[in-house]
Amino acid sequence: MILCITHSQDFYNIDLFFEYLTSQNIPYFRLNSDRLNHLQKISVNEDSFELTDESGNTVHSENIKGVWHRKAWKINTPEELDEDYEKIFLGEYGSLRYNFMTILEDVPWINPYENEKKVDGNKMFQLKIAQKNNLTVPKTIFSNDEKKITSFFYQYCQGKAIAKLHGTVAKTMTGENLISTTIIEEDSLEHLSDIAYCPMIFQPYIDKEYELRIVYVDGDFFVGKINNSENPDWRVAHADHFWSAYELPENIKENLTAMMKEMGLYIGAIDMIKGKDGDYHFLEVNPQGEWGMLQKELSFPIAEKIADNLIKRINSHE
Repeated sequence: MILCITHSQDFYNIDLFFEYLTSQNIPYFRLNSDRLNHLQKISVNEDSFELTDESGNTVHSENIKGVWHRKAWKINTPEELDEDYEKIFLGEYGSLRYNFMTILEDVPWINPYENEKKVDGNKMFQLKIAQKNNLTVPKTIFSNDEKKITSFFYQYCQGKAIAKLHGTVAKTMTGENLISTTIIEEDSLEHLSDIAYCPMIFQPYIDKEYELRIVYVDGDFFVGKINNSENPDWRVAHADHFWSAYELPENIKENLTAMMKEMGLYIGAIDMIKGKDGDYHFLEVNPQGEWGMLQKELSFPIAEKIADNLIKRINSHE
């Protein structure tokens, strides 16, 4: 059995994955991370667990042969809970979730939980490993210091920078609940006085030919190109922008593969910019990034490739 950890609003990507597992006669269990709370019955021992979901479906850890950590969301709290207890509720259920997951650390994961957590929560680590593996990365500062940011702007940004939050706001493919990347120009610097209350990442603005969303699956690449030269972020591009299939140069594939292996990731959604300077600029990798739009619009078999990779690793593990 394959355990798929996702969330209650997930569809399409996850449905494709489950349809493929069904076609291969492989059982699965869907665990919605946001509902791993009072609605589930969960018991964790030192080397096993049992979970019964709100529909009455039960899973034992001994039957789980592999895990796809598709998407993790914040745990929902009950409406009737006194707000004074919310911090305790989330803390204890978060601890229970972590203990639950570590019981399965010896079975194959996509991606290994601890590796993914380190990469997903550390933009500067990503840039360091990317640069180490011969990828072009933009100069970057993550700061709450107005003077340091201003100095960075004049030293590296040639009059135009981008600023973005590290990841505190959820992003969807439709742009819902999205705080997009913000363009900073010289006359914007006077508005940095409140930066102490919200540190942000700053990078020079890259003049781009187009943007690339690269889905990496253990050495295989599924690449979508979007002509979005006028917007700072393709997620807020106008509706007349469409994805097209793209072939990366071999040296970029080799460097990305080396980076992903060093990070210990089997899958990830990578954002790059093809600059007007001719370089491919690495921006970030999201281990749980979206790729449904590429499978839907370009007929890439991404869900099937993820399933095949996990099945292969389960078979070699047994």
